[in-house]
Amino acid sequence: MSGDVALAGSDLTLAYDGRTVVHGAGLRLRAGEVVALVGPNGSGKSTLLRSLARLHAPQSGTVTLDGEGDAFALRPKDFARRVTLLTQSRPTPGGVRVRDVVAYGRHPYRGRFGAGDAEGPAHVDKAMRLTGVDAMAERAVDELSGGELQRVWLATCLAQDTGVVLLDEPTTFLDLRYQVEILDIVRELADDHRVAVGVVLHDLDQAAAVADQVVLMHAGVVRATGTPADVLSAELLSEVYGLRIEVSVGDDGHLHTRPIGRHTSRPVTI
Repeated sequence: MSGDVALAGSDLTLAYDGRTVVHGAGLRLRAGEVVALVGPNGSGKSTLLRSLARLHAPQSGTVTLDGEGDAFALRPKDFARRVTLLTQSRPTPGGVRVRDVVAYGRHPYRGRFGAGDAEGPAHVDKAMRLTGVDAMAERAVDELSGGELQRVWLATCLAQDTGVVLLDEPTTFLDLRYQVEILDIVRELADDHRVAVGVVLHDLDQAAAVADQVVLMHAGVVRATGTPADVLSAELLSEVYGLRIEVSVGDDGHLHTRPIGRHTSRPVTI
């Protein structure tokens, strides 16, 4: 059962250089619940997530944390102890060990000159173990593949030990095994640790498998919010994505989507 609202955006209007890209959007993240944001490219998913992380100030609307009023009014370190964001891309520091990069996630807990974080090493070790990067702890991050580096940045977020985790396309650059493992971590954060998770995903089947709630966006507008079964309908998805999409429930009980292109029905030759 989901908990109280941990982080919420209400009636958010967001713009770049005077051009509105999100129109009156609302999103609520609750403890112990995964919310997946889906929709075509340019629909406003990442911008909405960045606004919840206080990286994009709204033209209008509010962001609140634990019902305590305007989240933008909190001190940066206070906010960072409660909310973390994995962005799509980050600069790769040259010659820095994996362990040291993951330790960056502990910055909200440190005083001047990095002092005062006695629990930090344990959280860093746990985050590396959860993301499977502990074996490369002493390697330099600029020697890693894109997928390995993505897992290191996720470990950095988990080391921050927050009650809200925001993930912008966390499975990008990952091979199939690590896509599945990252989604398992997302589910475990909610189920085992009561973390509120908001995640942008392009893969509709992944969203259906991992999310308690799905937010479908199109052209900067939230078109639907609800359970995967309610939101990921063939009619609505076909309209939003501009092509025919079939939706079915497999023998495994999971929802599956199938975009239909000009060559989708070609027979398989064995």
